[in-house]
Amino acid sequence: MPKQANFAALDGLHTFPRLLFHHAQTRPDAPAMREKYLGIWQTWTWSDVAERVRALACGLASLGFKRGDNLAIIGDNRPHLYMMMTAAQCLGGVPVPLYQDAVAAEMLFVLQDAGIRFAVVEDQEQVDKMLEVMGQVGTLEHVIYDDPRGMRHYNQPFLHDIHELMEMGRIHDRNHHDFLNNEVEQGHFDDTSVMLYTSGTTGKPKGVCQTHAAFIAAAQGGVQVDKLGPDGDILSYLPMAWVGDHLFSYAQALVAGFTINCPESGDTVMSDLREIGPTCYFAPPRVFESLLTSVMIRMEDAGKLKQKMFHHFMAVAKRCGADILDGKSVSFGDRLQYWLGNLLVYGPLRNVLGMSRIRVAYTAGAAIGPELFRFYRSMGINLKQFYGQTETCAYVCLQPDGQIKFDSVGQPAPGVEIKIADNGEVLVKGPMLLKEYYKRPDATAESINADGYFMTGDAGFLDEDGHLKIIDRAKDVGKLSNGAMFAPNYIENKLKFFQHIKEVVCFGHDRDMVCAFVNIDVGAVGNWAERRGIAYSGYADLAGKPEVLELIRECVEQINADLVSDAMVADSQIHRFLVLHKELDPDDDELTRTRKVRRNFVAEKYKVLIDALYSGKTNQFIETEVKFEDGRRGKISADLKILDAKTFPIVKKAA
Repeated sequence: MPKQANFAALDGLHTFPRLLFHHAQTRPDAPAMREKYLGIWQTWTWSDVAERVRALACGLASLGFKRGDNLAIIGDNRPHLYMMMTAAQCLGGVPVPLYQDAVAAEMLFVLQDAGIRFAVVEDQEQVDKMLEVMGQVGTLEHVIYDDPRGMRHYNQPFLHDIHELMEMGRIHDRNHHDFLNNEVEQGHFDDTSVMLYTSGTTGKPKGVCQTHAAFIAAAQGGVQVDKLGPDGDILSYLPMAWVGDHLFSYAQALVAGFTINCPESGDTVMSDLREIGPTCYFAPPRVFESLLTSVMIRMEDAGKLKQKMFHHFMAVAKRCGADILDGKSVSFGDRLQYWLGNLLVYGPLRNVLGMSRIRVAYTAGAAIGPELFRFYRSMGINLKQFYGQTETCAYVCLQPDGQIKFDSVGQPAPGVEIKIADNGEVLVKGPMLLKEYYKRPDATAESINADGYFMTGDAGFLDEDGHLKIIDRAKDVGKLSNGAMFAPNYIENKLKFFQHIKEVVCFGHDRDMVCAFVNIDVGAVGNWAERRGIAYSGYADLAGKPEVLELIRECVEQINADLVSDAMVADSQIHRFLVLHKELDPDDDELTRTRKVRRNFVAEKYKVLIDALYSGKTNQFIETEVKFEDGRRGKISADLKILDAKTFPIVKKAA
C-alpha cells in the first residue's frame, strides 16, 4: 500500500506509539493531557504520558498480552484509558473501545466477537458488567480498573488496579530495558491500530479494523486544512468508541500535539467547557441543538428589554454574521451593528457556552439543519461540517475557511476521491479506508467495489463547486406513491431545529402522504408550559397536553411552508403527526448508542400508530414495554391524539 505509507514515513513517525515518544523527546514539558478530579485540573506532560504508557505496556506484557491481542476499553474519557490505547499499540495489540453506557448484555456480542482476553475499565460499575458476562466470554482472562473507589472488597485474582499494573510494568521495564523499544520498532503502518464497532442500525455491529496509516492520514489531512497546532486544547467528552472522538481526541492530538482535556463527569461537561475554553471543539448536531435550546429557554426567562435586544442583534447576525466570519464584503452599517452585537450579545453568549477561544468547531455523525449551522456561524463561531464514516476514519469531506456552504458537507478532503454512482450513492477512495471488517471477509468484499471505492450507503450529489450534498441514507430515500422523492432525514432535521422538538421519525415511502412521530424536548417544553401555568406530572402527561400539541402543530406547519419552496421535497410536507408518549431510547433499542433512529425497529414496534396515522383516526391507544436504568421492565400506556397539519399548494415554476 504505497499510497498509505507516504504520509509520515519520511520521518519514521508512522505509528501512534512512535508519535507519542517523539513528542516526549522533543517537547517533554508541554501539556499532553488534563483531567478534572475532585474539582481540580490535573496535568500530564508528554514525558509523563510516555512514562506511563511505557509502564502500562510492560505491565500488560507481564500479564501475557501479546501481538495481535484485542484490548477492550470501557469507560468515560479518562487519560489512563487513552494511555492504554497506546500501550496496547506498543505491543502490536488492538484497542477495542466499547460504549460505556451500554448494559452488560449489549457488550457481550463485541466481547465475544473480538475474542477479548484483556479489558480495561473505568470503575466499579464497569467491573460489575464484566463480572456479569465473564462466564459467557470464554476468552476473558484479565480486567484492569482505573478508579479504585468501591473496589475494596473485590478480591478476584483476575482484577488488577491500573496503578499496580504500572508498578509491575516498571519492574518489567527495568529487568528487560530493550523489550518495549523492540516491540515499538516492530510496529508497521499497515498494522491494525484500533477496532471500532459500527452502531448496528440494520443488524449486528461489525468490527471496523483501521490501520495506523489510515488514521494518521486522516488526522494529518484535518490538521493541514484547519491549521491545528500544538498550542491547542480539545475537550474530550464524547464516547471513546465513536470514530469522531478517536479522530479528534486521539489521532489528531498525537499528530498535532495539542492537549486532551477530560471532564470530571458527563454532568460537568458544560462547566468544564467554560473553564478550559478549548480552541477546537467537536460535537454531533444533537449537542449543538441542545445548546441552542438552553440559550432559547434562558432568553424566554429574560426581561422584555433583553429579549428585544437579543432578537434584534440575532437578526443582524443572521443577515451578515456568516459573511463577516468568511471575510466577505459587508456594508459599513452592518459591520457597525454586528460590532455592537458582538459587544452586547454574541461575545457574552460565546462565553456562556465556553466557546470564546474556539478557532474551529466541528459537527458530524448526522446531518445538521442549515438553520442551526447558520445560527452558530452567524454569532462568530467557526463551525464546520465534515463527513465520513467509521470505515473512513470519519474523513471524507472537509470545509476549508471561506468556502462554507450551509447545505453541503464540504469538498473532498486531501487525498480523497469521491464519485457518485448511477443510483446516487456516494463512493469514496483514499488512504483512510478500512483494512477489513473483523472476521467478516464477506462484508469487506461487499463494502468495496471492483474499482476500490468504498460504498458509503449515503445518497448525495456534487454541486457545481465540487461540494458534496448528502440527501439521506440511500436505503432510507424512497418515493411517495406519486413518484416524488421522499428523504425522511432531510425533513426530520428541519423539524429538530425547533427548540421544542427533540426527535422526529417520518414515514411516507410508497404512501400518498408523509406522516410523523415527534418527541418533545421535555426541558424546553416544560419551561414553556410552566411560564403559562400549565401543570404536568411527567413526560407522557406533558406530551399529551392540548396546548403542547398545538405548539408542535405550529412547528410542523412552519416546516411545511418552508418545504413548499424546495421543488425536490415540496411533496414531502407533513400531513398528519402525533407526539409519542415516551422518548425514543437506546435502552429500548429504538436508537443506537450514537442516537441514530433504528427506523425499521421503530416502524415495527409502533405499527399500530402508523396504521392509525394513515387510516384517518383522530386518536389511538397504545401500551409500550420500557426498560428502566436498573434493568427492570415495565409498561406505559396512553391514548394518543393524532393531529392534521396545514399543507400548502405546490407552486410549479414556469418552464
